[in-house]
Amino acid sequence: MTKLNDKIKICSKCLYSSSHPLGITFNKQGICSGCEVHEEKNILNWNYRLSELKKLVKKYKSSKNNYDCIVPVTGGNDSYFILHVVKNILKLNPLVVCYNKYFNTKIGIKNLANLRIKFNCDILFQNINQNSVKRITRHTLMEHGNIYWPILAGQTSFPVQTSIKFKIPLIIWGAHQGLEQVGMFSHLHEVEMTRRYREDHDLFGNDENSLVCLDNDLKEEDVWQYRYPKLNDIRANGTRGIYLGNFIRWDPAKQHKMMVSKYNYTPSIFKRTFDTYDHTDCYNFMNLHDYLKLCKHGYSKVTDHVCREIRHKRIKKDLGISIVKFYESRKPEHLKLFCDWLGITEKSLNFVIDRFKNKKFWLMNDLNKWSFKGVSIYLKTNKNKKNYSGLKNIIFKKGKPFNKKDKYTFFGKGI
Repeated sequence: MTKLNDKIKICSKCLYSSSHPLGITFNKQGICSGCEVHEEKNILNWNYRLSELKKLVKKYKSSKNNYDCIVPVTGGNDSYFILHVVKNILKLNPLVVCYNKYFNTKIGIKNLANLRIKFNCDILFQNINQNSVKRITRHTLMEHGNIYWPILAGQTSFPVQTSIKFKIPLIIWGAHQGLEQVGMFSHLHEVEMTRRYREDHDLFGNDENSLVCLDNDLKEEDVWQYRYPKLNDIRANGTRGIYLGNFIRWDPAKQHKMMVSKYNYTPSIFKRTFDTYDHTDCYNFMNLHDYLKLCKHGYSKVTDHVCREIRHKRIKKDLGISIVKFYESRKPEHLKLFCDWLGITEKSLNFVIDRFKNKKFWLMNDLNKWSFKGVSIYLKTNKNKKNYSGLKNIIFKKGKPFNKKDKYTFFGKGI
């Protein structure tokens, strides 16, 4: 374990530090809880666990040719693999649900259309009035440095709302973020979807009930569609959300490569990471949203991708450090596109961004001039830090770049 100071520690295996916002612990050898739980992937009997999953979902199969379960999807991430498992391995008939994030890319829309065709599924979209989404985004950006609150809130509430509305108790998700990154749970705990995790971690302690107050212009009509169903309704319907990652050895890179080959999933090239598979559907996740993460927490998505690849033994830690240094400092793209959509200037956006630069990781040298002092600058490799030999071997080359002239691809109401 590496110690940057008395407060910040870094895992001796991966690159996660004790400042991880989800919470992380270290054993006597300096190995983080995320790496410890990851080792379960190499020792658990996954054939047995899959058989247990099949037993679990069997009782939810409809006897009337109705939907067996709900599967939340996007035009990126693990959507294809989840549906592949649900349809072809578990033999279930899902109702697919998708929250319209409005930051849609053409690649993401293409992937959604292709997903519907390849898996022959019914898709139900949630389109919240775009003016309400903008008002909420302005508020959460100013108050919390967060442009993704409406998306995270919608993606976690809409499936539960649909479960109750259509009386489909089972919701099937991919992997649990807290388990995969920081080892918050063991696979053996078979943790399920909860309101508390949504509020504490997905929404950073700010659920929809906290938004409407006297010091902003938000109204009940803006937030009501984000409301998580009442506990009594959830219990009466028997709604539960399970994670496939507890029953299947989860490996996103390997799974995505299979989805590209098998179903023609389209990856995309990003400026701030080597991974071309995640968040292909969004202009902002790997750009402004990721940069705000760097400002507040001292690390960005490329560190998540590198830690995953180190744990799966596809790269060494030394190369991982070089990769993070290579990508982390790159400027986010499509800022003007976001500002035009929200109705603010880039100067105003930069002012807000500077407000949320965590003084633990950033040093203000002069007006509007900052030096990054995050975790990665303390990490040393055995090579010169400017030597990125071997980097080309890990970059996922297949993928289409976003066209800088493209705009958000809107569909549904609120256009």
